Amino acid sequence: MQEISGVNLIPFMYLGAKHMATGYDHILFLLGVIFFLYRLKHIGLYVTLFAIGHSTTMLLGVYFNVGINSYIIDAIIGFSVVYKALDNIGAFQRWLGFQPNTKVATVVFGLFHGFGLSTKIIEYNISPDGLIPNLLAFNVGVEIGQLLALGTILIAMSYWRRTASFWRHAYTANVAMMCAGFVLIGYQITGYFVS
Repeated sequence: MQEISGVNLIPFMYLGAKHMATGYDHILFLLGVIFFLYRLKHIGLYVTLFAIGHSTTMLLGVYFNVGINSYIIDAIIGFSVVYKALDNIGAFQRWLGFQPNTKVATVVFGLFHGFGLSTKIIEYNISPDGLIPNLLAFNVGVEIGQLLALGTILIAMSYWRRTASFWRHAYTANVAMMCAGFVLIGYQITGYFVS
């Protein structure tokens, strides 16, 4: 990315798709968001809210050169996974006596995920020549990668939901997702203090 100058839509689109398709933290959050969603219109709504959030801060963050310490932002992204897993197992309802707005949470955490993307792009110190089209291409790639990841998740989930084991293991799966989020948080906090 550092050596690319001028408008290069396909390479940036590829990088965006690759980043999202291999970004396990983003995929874990996406899995948490759609875990108990069955209707395609609900899945589409939540994925769109997440995309609006991360696209906004990714584009504006790079354009205005607003970077956040990568360890801190990645720890917040890990926290988003923990939050969603807790939400899925009904912890907030039991602990607080009410259900936080899931749509608002999806947008807010999408904003943080976008800052994670922008921080990584800023670290590459890409050329300002062709910045806007390249960023838009990167964002299109991110959405393509997200749709590929979502498609894979939905295929796997649709098979799993048809089995009796889904309801027996849904709680355990969300606890495992929460543990993965805590591992992400711990790894980033350790990295912050070691660096």
